[in-house]
Amino acid sequence: MMNPSSYIGRLAPTPTGELHLGHARTFYQAWKRARDAGGSLFMRLEDLDTGRCKPAYAEQALDDLKWLGLDWDGEVIFQSQHPQRYLDVWRRLKEGGWIYPCSKSRKDLRSLPLPDTSDEQDAEAIFPIEWRPEPGAEKAFDTPEGVTWRFRIPEGEAITFSDVRKGEVSYTAGKDFGDFSIWRRDNIPAYELSVVVDDIHQNISEVVRGEDLLRSTARQLLLYRALNAPPPAWCHEPLVRDAKGVRLAKRFHSLSIHELRASGKTPQEVLQIADMH
Repeated sequence: MMNPSSYIGRLAPTPTGELHLGHARTFYQAWKRARDAGGSLFMRLEDLDTGRCKPAYAEQALDDLKWLGLDWDGEVIFQSQHPQRYLDVWRRLKEGGWIYPCSKSRKDLRSLPLPDTSDEQDAEAIFPIEWRPEPGAEKAFDTPEGVTWRFRIPEGEAITFSDVRKGEVSYTAGKDFGDFSIWRRDNIPAYELSVVVDDIHQNISEVVRGEDLLRSTARQLLLYRALNAPPPAWCHEPLVRDAKGVRLAKRFHSLSIHELRASGKTPQEVLQIADMH
């Protein structure tokens, strides 16, 4: 565990639906690691996608987590209230030649095979190198609007990191993941960019999240490097699954914290159920 004075963690739910047992366990572990270290813990609502994120889900998430006994330091932070922060970093990446405008559609990407993987991580099709535009194409843009923006990966480089739960983890750029989106065509910063920008801004020292985001960590490490910022430590928690072994998603309403509360379960019982799955 880190020096108590240096530990800064965060809880970062996305308010697109009801939090489920998987969120309960992961957020509880994030809270416990911060409190055991005598450090700070911030609450950040990742609500940039205004089409899918709803205020009611945000309020419910905060209420459910408080009900579980979790607390945090300072006021709740909303990503949607700080658009300039992401735009400034987009500009830095553009000027540094790290990113480029991409005209390919989701339909184009769906025609590509997924990388070879037996896990349930956030795998996506490898963006072909030959689909990159000519060097300097980014110079024609003063704003990110109108196109997708992708990060230019170092083809063939192994991205390796140490994880508290998993030990040493390594992914190869170009084999396990390709050029990835950092800004969406609908002018919304993509997850990979926004989470790194905020974790840097908040001086987060350790990120605790589900192991479905291990591959995402490799991508994000490239952003830390491009921004000349030290990355945090990583702790990826095991996924919670249903009776059939399928990992939980927000569509599993019967296993949501809200529904379990309504059925009369106590916070301790909910956390025990999460540990059993």
